[in-house]
Amino acid sequence: MQIFNKPHYDFLRWRWYAIGVSWVIILAGLAVIFTRGIPRGVEFAGGTVVIEQFDQVVSEDQVRTALEGNYPGGGGNAVVQAYGDPSARMMMIRVPQVGAEAGASLGDTAQQVEDALSKANLGAFRRQGAEIVSATVGRDLTTKGLSATILSLAGILAYLAFRFQFSFGVGAVVATIHDLLITLAFLAFFQYDMTLNVIAAILTMTGYSTNDTIVIFDRVRENLRSMRRDSLNEIINASVNQTLGRTIITAGTALLSALALFFFGGEVLHGFAFTLVVGIITGTYSTVFIAAAIVSFWRGAGPTRAAAHAPAAAAQTSPQQPTRKAKPQRKARAS
Repeated sequence: MQIFNKPHYDFLRWRWYAIGVSWVIILAGLAVIFTRGIPRGVEFAGGTVVIEQFDQVVSEDQVRTALEGNYPGGGGNAVVQAYGDPSARMMMIRVPQVGAEAGASLGDTAQQVEDALSKANLGAFRRQGAEIVSATVGRDLTTKGLSATILSLAGILAYLAFRFQFSFGVGAVVATIHDLLITLAFLAFFQYDMTLNVIAAILTMTGYSTNDTIVIFDRVRENLRSMRRDSLNEIINASVNQTLGRTIITAGTALLSALALFFFGGEVLHGFAFTLVVGIITGTYSTVFIAAAIVSFWRGAGPTRAAAHAPAAAAQTSPQQPTRKAKPQRKARAS
């Protein structure tokens, strides 16, 4: 399927603008992270999540007020938000873990939350689900999540340095780190919880972005042999243009799937789908503008190494090169 008819876009011309936009988003995201932070899901923060379905319509403020007045821990750190379809009248209540972290006391928290709601006279309600994670488990999951991310980046660098060149590996890793920072910035902007689902989406996005980068780098490597007289910037631009149709089709189909999950996957998959949507967009963007630009910065924009030796090689095989003159035959001596 052909989308573009021999495109000739100069992508590297816009690399500084793209890098500037990325820095603005990253710095704004870091500012939000340091001031407001990224909410941690119960898997990492530890605590209890209770989902209650009410027989009558209640607001988040009513539930929060009920916890502040009747919950043993005060309820000041509780997170209350609507859950699922508004017509279902369900609320998700997350309270941090306090006190003992083992034994039957972990299960008491959910009952204490329900007792607080009963004292506030919010009407009848039924528990639809509960999840309990201790703080110790949360710290262990945090460590494993960071380790998985760091090891994946190291593996990407090692593979691309072996498969292509070290500069290509650096470009791919920088682009992947860029994708991670942009994704974290948007998670902070929209205050999505950092859960195991989100970590899974981040790792999925990392693999997707790397695959897209490898496709372009592989075309760059092929063009380095066939376009030896051209500069590296021209080779990179040609490679990106040659794979542009494939990139748009792949990113478009993946994005449609992620959007379907976001709109129709339910509340549980919102964070996962949102991370995929952001990751697919920024992964495609970084492959074209960031990874290729890093390779250009690293190796310079001049002629490639093969091009530097091309004129000399061509001169030896040029048809205009004069051939060696034949030695004149000796005249026969007169007898």
